[in-house]
Amino acid sequence: MDKKTFFSERQWAIVASIFLMATSAMGPGFLTQTATFTVKMGAAFGFGILLSIIIDYVVQQNIWRVVTLTQKRAPDVANIALPGSGYVLAVLVIFGGFFFNIGNIAGAALGLNALFGLDTKWGGVISGAMAIMIFASRKASLVVDKSMIILGILKIAIIVVVAFIVAPPMADAFHQTILPSHVDFASITTIVGGTVGGYICYAGAHRLLDKGAVGPEHIAEVSRAATKGIVVVGVMRYVLFLAILGVVVSGATIDLASHNANPAAQAFQYAAGEFGFKLFGLIFWAAGISSSIGAAYTSVSFFTAFKKDLDLKQRNFCTIIFIALALLLYVLIGATPASLLVFVGGLNGLVLPIGLTIFVYVAACRKDMLGGYNYPMWLTVLGVLTCLLTWYMGYVSFNTIFNYLKTL
Repeated sequence: MDKKTFFSERQWAIVASIFLMATSAMGPGFLTQTATFTVKMGAAFGFGILLSIIIDYVVQQNIWRVVTLTQKRAPDVANIALPGSGYVLAVLVIFGGFFFNIGNIAGAALGLNALFGLDTKWGGVISGAMAIMIFASRKASLVVDKSMIILGILKIAIIVVVAFIVAPPMADAFHQTILPSHVDFASITTIVGGTVGGYICYAGAHRLLDKGAVGPEHIAEVSRAATKGIVVVGVMRYVLFLAILGVVVSGATIDLASHNANPAAQAFQYAAGEFGFKLFGLIFWAAGISSSIGAAYTSVSFFTAFKKDLDLKQRNFCTIIFIALALLLYVLIGATPASLLVFVGGLNGLVLPIGLTIFVYVAACRKDMLGGYNYPMWLTVLGVLTCLLTWYMGYVSFNTIFNYLKTL
């Protein structure tokens, strides 16, 4: 193969992986959770955003490195490191990804409701059908990559527009980001779960694996790609937080209690009137569709823990079934979309420390699996500290997160 061609394909794979990770981390759950907790906590939630970005960095750097160095999917890495743990991890990620995908379909439905006044169940059916059509395409892999990039850029552009419209209290926000007046670990666990928990932390790594950007010779490039993705997502998280905070401090009343509550939509509408409401619809639809694709793709990639020889055609078929079942359950349960998005974020936050612990163990104790690569000690230490923190957050937040079920 020509070197120039290979370089181009590898760069394309890395860009697509960045956007797959970024769009998965900036889904409707992230938007709804940020709006909900900013309304509840005000500027103090900035600390939760900052902590989620730090955790995101440590998680993605460790998981991307270990997956690309071992050249194996996450459940296979786990099974080699700790026999049997890969099956447990696969079940948890698939289960969490499935319910997160219901939330993603709900988010896309909310977007169409804002744009066209379409009933949310019909909006879910249309959005789910579009995601299925992408994987039914003969060029599904290429369509997924391009969809992630286009929808990702669209979401980023709209969030920036809304942030410019409002005037958030920057000084108070920055102060409480470092020194918060109060800390709520349940909200932090939920926002972490909605941005890097469950299937999300494996999305980009598995995409790199499928594209062949693996091995010690590519590790520096993989690390830089992970950092770029995290920086982009981190900045956008904070910009969205500032935008919604500007709405909150202006005295706007945002409903969190009613069955049809949609805090993000209310914030966008207050900021820019009907135009802002339509912008919200567009961004939520883009977030829902792209995150649904990311959730389904990554969750199905864990199926190989139980059947090693799944080829691309079989995986695309499984992905279509995965989305269809999530869509069916969404239509049947009739849950409040916004409440569902908050709960599934918390659920994925509880799953995060399990997989992270296994990967940090590989980085620290199983050098034989890393292809002779000298794993950075500073990253291992940060990984251990992050494991301890996420386990603690999960412990103190467990009851609160499952109490969200009462609001569905």
